[in-house]
Amino acid sequence: MNKSTNRYHALIEKIFFDRYNEGVSEILWERSDLETAATDLDIQLPKNLGDVVYSIRYRTPMPSRILATQADGKEWVIRGKGRAKYAFKLVNVNRIVPRDDMVAIKIPDATPEIIGQYALSDEQALLAKVRYNRLIDVFLGLVAYSLQNHLRTTVADIGQIEIDEIYVGVDSNGRQFIIPVQAKGGNDQLSVIQTEQDIQCCVEKYPTLISRAISAQFIEDDLIALFELAFDNDEIKVVQEKHYRLAQSDQISESELARYNAT
Repeated sequence: MNKSTNRYHALIEKIFFDRYNEGVSEILWERSDLETAATDLDIQLPKNLGDVVYSIRYRTPMPSRILATQADGKEWVIRGKGRAKYAFKLVNVNRIVPRDDMVAIKIPDATPEIIGQYALSDEQALLAKVRYNRLIDVFLGLVAYSLQNHLRTTVADIGQIEIDEIYVGVDSNGRQFIIPVQAKGGNDQLSVIQTEQDIQCCVEKYPTLISRAISAQFIEDDLIALFELAFDNDEIKVVQEKHYRLAQSDQISESELARYNAT
């Protein structure tokens, strides 16, 4: 682990074990506790306190000492509980990872070449490829329009959140949808916590629209996994998953087209 990760782990460990008792399933804490932990441990406080929480949620696993307290089939996650307030919450293990037995569906690549040349991050490149290839439309079977990138807002009982991209859509029956998209590339991992926040935000901000939450993950540069996620018994579950291969038109064979036509 790099220096920042070690420092983040030390801070999170300190906050967790200052409050942990065997058998508890939720531990409340606040962002200001990071400052107290840094002082107690005599380590330099990170300039961006929010990155400590983001890193543990999406980039790195919890510290090993915290993982050792988990029961079988359970894992600790960090949930928002209001503005600058959090909770370590023990939940059922529910990973959002691409299946390795899925057939990739080839889609003619409509990404402008200049976008691929100048995209600055995996996440931005992924969002751009999803947008230019209209993968939300293809995946959900409706017409979708990008409404806003990186929507920052607050949600009751959670606090500030950021949705990577949000779409509005309409189907052939006139039903209207609000579609939050979570995108992860590189070493970042898709998170059920972000999906929970996205869905709660859409229910609160767009109560008349049907919410359909999407997660997108690069498998390879031109191979994208899309997931539709929903609440089931208070847990986030995968409704459907498909993998799309962005390809040149001459790379899509007649036999592949025949197979698609038969489904």
